[in-house]
Amino acid sequence: MLAKRIIPCLDVKDGRVVKGIKFRNLRDAGDPVEQAAIYEEQGADELVFLDISASIDKRRTVVELVRRVAEVLFIPFTVGGGIRTVEDIYSVLRAGADKVSINTAAVQSPKLVEEASAEFGSQCIVVAIDAARLEAESWEVYIYSGTRPTGLNAVEWARKVEELGAGEILLTSIDADGTQRGYDVELTRRVSESVSIPVIASGGAGTPFHVYQVLTEGRADAALMASVLHYGMFTVRGLKKYLRERGVPVRTA
Repeated sequence: MLAKRIIPCLDVKDGRVVKGIKFRNLRDAGDPVEQAAIYEEQGADELVFLDISASIDKRRTVVELVRRVAEVLFIPFTVGGGIRTVEDIYSVLRAGADKVSINTAAVQSPKLVEEASAEFGSQCIVVAIDAARLEAESWEVYIYSGTRPTGLNAVEWARKVEELGAGEILLTSIDADGTQRGYDVELTRRVSESVSIPVIASGGAGTPFHVYQVLTEGRADAALMASVLHYGMFTVRGLKKYLRERGVPVRTA
């Protein structure tokens, strides 16, 4: 079995790491370059950097800040936020990112996913899906940092982006985000079972058990987390020890 990945997430706004609840009420959580270096040292498998206001503000990701973060990292580094064109992707990759995450632009122009995967390779293209529950076993895709519903079914959209050439899915439960009450295991399992590409679970981590649960019951390939790491509730190293003791394969921290 492939090792499960532990991925800290830096949600960045105005040059600072922030974190809120259900995409709202953002609090400062530190300097992105300093945080990146800490997670590298702790044994994180990858790092995700999301410029969370770029799409809303209709601007590009802050490339210079991406470059500064990339300079302190040796682990794979994914960048998202405000990426709308193949040229934007090229700029972010040239600044030091290993992968790009596309959300709003993928919904508005699915052809971008197809073009980008052909140009840069599927392994570079992550499609982020922010989803909120509508009813039992039904979740709707949202764009613009969770502010605009699209009418798309999250599971069906996941299948579609795989067909378009996405190499990975970053799946965030808007309902669970920042609550620290656990991931939406049902949503994660439904998407994971519907696609053959890796799924990163995001939104809701509060305890090591929540991570264990989404990696096993939810069948996620990786777990993304933010506030529990930013505010020192547990560490990447401690989490990996917990998972190994319970039989979950992880890379040694």
